[in-house]
Order: sequence, then structure tokens, then C-alpha cells
Amino acid sequence: MVTKSELDNGIRVVSEKIPHAHSVSIGIWVTTGSRHECDRTNGVAHFIEHLLFKGTEKRTSLDIAREIDSVGGILNAFTSREYICFYVKVLSEYLDKAVELLSDIFLNSLFDPNEIERERKVILQEIWMVKDNPDNYVHDLFHLNFWKNHPLGKSILGTEDSVGNLTREAIINYKEQRFTTGDIIVTAAGNVEHEKLVGLLNVLMNGVPRKDPLEDFQVPSYEKRVEAVNKNLEQIHLCLGTKALPQNHPLRYESFILNTVLGGSMSSRLFQEIRENKGLAYSVYSYISSHSDAGSLIVYAGTSRENMLEIIRIILDELRRLNTERIPEQELKHAKEHLKGNLLLSLESSDNRMTKLAKNEIFFGRNIPINEIIHGVEQVTAESLLQLSNKLFVEDYFTLQLIGNVGDMQINPSIISL
Repeated sequence: MVTKSELDNGIRVVSEKIPHAHSVSIGIWVTTGSRHECDRTNGVAHFIEHLLFKGTEKRTSLDIAREIDSVGGILNAFTSREYICFYVKVLSEYLDKAVELLSDIFLNSLFDPNEIERERKVILQEIWMVKDNPDNYVHDLFHLNFWKNHPLGKSILGTEDSVGNLTREAIINYKEQRFTTGDIIVTAAGNVEHEKLVGLLNVLMNGVPRKDPLEDFQVPSYEKRVEAVNKNLEQIHLCLGTKALPQNHPLRYESFILNTVLGGSMSSRLFQEIRENKGLAYSVYSYISSHSDAGSLIVYAGTSRENMLEIIRIILDELRRLNTERIPEQELKHAKEHLKGNLLLSLESSDNRMTKLAKNEIFFGRNIPINEIIHGVEQVTAESLLQLSNKLFVEDYFTLQLIGNVGDMQINPSIISL
């Protein structure tokens, strides 16, 4: 059973009671991320994510770590382009302790100057680590160029320059501006009583001032691009992507099916053709990156220089095929069962259920019941998939990002023509 309330100061609280669960997962979500940053402050949301674990007025960073370890719990956080989440997972008997700890780090972190400098070094190492892993870095480069000159293209981690120059004042100002009641949602799932949770939060989080969320979205545009980064690597890593749907689009279930058929599973067309049938790559897959007002569908592959053009050709052939042929009924049925199975398996953990509650609230403003999702998947037809494919798989939207030993290869936008 899912229950939603508002605290006295307007913070939304959504919980799902799972009576048979031993655990409870609680997350404090803030609807801000890298798309809400300027070039100068790029990476500040992620920086704050790190700093909230570095000590409060009553706890040192070691105290925080020991306190959660002493009950066998998990305390962590992550940042995306549109939200930050700070969460804890504990046995349900430790709910009070978990909520108090999470509220303390969220509200009372000191932002000690020495800790800021230490954590700055850690984040710079994280940036360099990503750059040293081309199979990760190519996705950052893809988003930078696909969303060129748009905030969605900004790195979640920030750049060496922006992180290196962030001041304590800029960090605190960002938190004060963006971490307000209109931007905060608390979600919990597991063996939790909603009214008890609301009572705890009303006491612990009443100091957050009531304020409406900031509205500063820019509508993105799309155009055809090819970008290459020459680097001495054994493989060339590529991302080929196109326009996709926002999170709350009525045809989102069609987009999930298209992705599953294209490259979202081991039985997908790209995995079977590129890896299983031709042996051209070890890693090949597709995924959807959806936001509140836009989205992208990206195909990734890592392969040799000699095989790169062949793989691009196969990807384009499969996109063309989806644009011209209805997906056979048996393949469509398999894709639907795959999606439903993944969904139901994911909901066996309280942290995944907690995340589902938050994303539903952020992007839909309501809980989306499991039965509604399954019904939406079941309603997808081969005809609706063909119509959506023709809207999304348009070469004017394509971006190809390469990193590896491209050398003097002549690469221009004509390479990604349907």
C-alpha cells in the first residue's frame, strides 16, 4: 500500500508498506542535478553529494560511518542530471536511528573548508578515473555532443576546471537555493508505518524553509553530429544515439519495447547479430536515457578499428529495419515478457521500490501501480512500435561519438545515413 503526505513545511513524503520485509529503505530526493548548473558551477550538485557525508555539528565523518556499520546498514548517495538522492537501508527495527542520521547529514553538514579541499581531490580522481575508462567516458562525450550547448550535456561530475575552482560560498549558495521544500521528496519502502515516518520527519526536517521549486528548464534541440576523440587504445568505443521520449510520455512503453528488441537484452537483434553471429564485439547494448522533457536512445559497442564501420552499418541496418518492418508477434511477446519479468524481479528489494516511488513522484506526480505498468506494456502493438520508430529513428537526430585509435580515418556525418 502506497501512502502520500506533506510535512507541515510542504516536503512530500511517499511510503510503501511491505509487511513481510525485514528491511526499510529511506531516501531524501532533491530535484536538482547537473542540468541546473552553469559552466562555472558544473559539478556542484555532485560535490554536495560527497560533502554531506563529511561531518555535522554532532557527528564526524567517522561517526557517520561507524553508526551505520554498527547496525549492518547501507548509507549512500548518487547524483543524476535531474536529481540527487541520499538514502539509507537498514533493518526495520532501526528506522528511527536511520531517519535521524539521514536528516542530520542532510540538514546539518558543516562544509568544513579542510574537508572541501580533501574531497575536491577525491572528485578530481573520480573525473580522471572515468577518463581512463573509455567504455565509460564515451557516454559522457556522447551526451556532451548530443545535447550540445544544452545543460543536459553537462558532466554530472563536472570538469577539472569547474571542480577545481568551486568555492565554499558557491557550494553553500547552491544548496540554499536548490534544497528547498518544493524540491525535496522523501520516499520509503519496506516494513514502515507511514504515520510514524511522517511524525519523525515533521520534527527532524521542520527547519527547511517553505519555498517553491525553481523553474529553469531549456527545451533541447537535435541535429546530426559526428565527433571523434583520437586516443591510443586497442579498441574503438562508439555511441550512436538518437532522440527518445521524456519520462512521462504516453508512448513510453513503446520506447521500452523498441529498446529491448534493438539492444536491451541478450536476445536482442544487435547482441545476436554483432556478438553471437559475427563475433565483432564483446560488449554491445542499447539503453534509454529519459528526462522530464527529453530523452535519448543510445547504442554502445567496443570493437577493433577494422570492425568499426561494419558495426555502424549493422546498427543502421537494424534501425532501418525497425522503421520499415513490423516486429513479428513472437519477438514482440518475448520483449514484453522480458520487461515485465525485469520489473517484477527488481521490486523484490526495498531500495528499488523506494526509488520507484521517488521517480513516479518526480516525473508523474503520483504513484504508478504495477498493474498499470504491466497493462501499458501489454497494450503495445507492432503498429504502434512502427509508428514510434519512424518518429525517433530519423538520421537528422543521429549523433555518433567515437573514442579510440581513429587516426586519419575520414569520418563525417554521411557515415550515419539511413
